[in-house]
Amino acid sequence: MELEGKVALVTGGARGIGAVIAEELARLGAGVALVDVNEGTEVAQRIRTVGGRALALKADVADFRRAQGVVEEAVEVLGRLDILVLNAGITRDAAVWNMTEEAWDQVLGVNLKGAFTYARAAAPHFRARRSGRIILISSINGLRGKFGQANYAASKAGMIGLAKSLAKELGRSGVTVNVVAPGFITTPMTAAMPDEAKQRALAEIALGHAGTPEDVAWAVGFLASERARFITGAVIPVDGGRALA
Repeated sequence: MELEGKVALVTGGARGIGAVIAEELARLGAGVALVDVNEGTEVAQRIRTVGGRALALKADVADFRRAQGVVEEAVEVLGRLDILVLNAGITRDAAVWNMTEEAWDQVLGVNLKGAFTYARAAAPHFRARRSGRIILISSINGLRGKFGQANYAASKAGMIGLAKSLAKELGRSGVTVNVVAPGFITTPMTAAMPDEAKQRALAEIALGHAGTPEDVAWAVGFLASERARFITGAVIPVDGGRALA
């Protein structure tokens, strides 16, 4: 088990891709703290049922003051912190001429500020241990933009800039910082899309089919492991070649 004895904190870990990432890291041997505005006890219980260690913590990732306490609680209960996965994200789609200030602020608050807030709270632990892995879950839309998603694309592009800056700031402390940029992944959110939109998305994918949350989780597991010890500041698309379209 490549991550035996390690501890990971996953934001947005109560459902969707975040839950699958948390379970994959646990399968690889890590203890996992799940941070989510929704209740994460069900995912934590699934991890415990198969012999893993898990802690569910309820918090809004955009809450700057709460982040420090969440990280400290995770370290106190699970003993340390080695891996930080910044996955929490929301959408509030609209063309820019119809987008409200609230929709802009909500998406940037959760997606980008939430990533900064938890990276800032965790950085002292990584610097003290002189090791660590930070993995941000961005999107190919942060690389290419998307009609109706100016807020989401801007937040995900911002996460890439944040990651590259963190890689430079924390590299001498033995911390790697990388980005996974998923494309069209089968989740409850994409399942609710209109059929026409889904077909357009599938037509752009070189491999001809949607990805799964496991595809994203496997990339995260690799970046969290010693096999990725000399990779930092990288952006890895997990999109079946959609970004090529």
